[in-house]
Amino acid sequence: MQRFRQALGRGLGACWRYVRRAPGTFCWLILLLPTTIIMSRLEPSELHHVLIERSTNLHHLAEDPLHVLVASAFWPDGGSWLTYLVLFNLFHVPAERWLGTLRWLGLVVLAHIGATYASEGAVYLAIHHGSTPASAADALDVGVSYALAGVAGVLTYRLGGPVRYVYLAALVTAVALPFAIDGVDFTEIGHGTAVLIGLAYYPLTRSRGGPWDPIVALRTRRARRRVRIGTSE
Repeated sequence: MQRFRQALGRGLGACWRYVRRAPGTFCWLILLLPTTIIMSRLEPSELHHVLIERSTNLHHLAEDPLHVLVASAFWPDGGSWLTYLVLFNLFHVPAERWLGTLRWLGLVVLAHIGATYASEGAVYLAIHHGSTPASAADALDVGVSYALAGVAGVLTYRLGGPVRYVYLAALVTAVALPFAIDGVDFTEIGHGTAVLIGLAYYPLTRSRGGPWDPIVALRTRRARRRVRIGTSE
């Protein structure tokens, strides 16, 4: 029992050290938990009503932009909370640790707001030119994906060596592929804008240390392991 308690204590301590290095990310995840639970229990018509009231569409951006820009960031566009837990740990956690909480938060806000206005600006132009019905001004647009795309963009500079270019190619493909398959989509315009905002965040990354090359890190780890084995023999 004593060993179990010690192991449990070490495990909890490791978890706490992991969480406290990215406080903004985990606070956001905590706030997303009740909304995802509520969403899972509402009828489709009720859910649509709740989300449309918090949608960053043209109608709401004209009437009360601050309210919907904040509220939409805490109501995900589908998916389970566990999905966001995985995605946030893959992208937001390393970005916040690298940039620091304030710079990470600045990028999250810029990507969320900038991509929202870019996508809704495209909606406005489409309505103005008659290529999209006027009802698009009341379309549903909520979620955390623009901020996630912006963070994914800035993480390009965290990686070094060939991995950076492989990652960037995968990111560009992920943004461009929906356009190639489905044509112009206003949400994808937002995602593309968010990635560009993340890439434009480069000047604020220059003081955050050099890039991390996973290939070099793996080789170094293997070399150290061989040295330890040789020393023990």
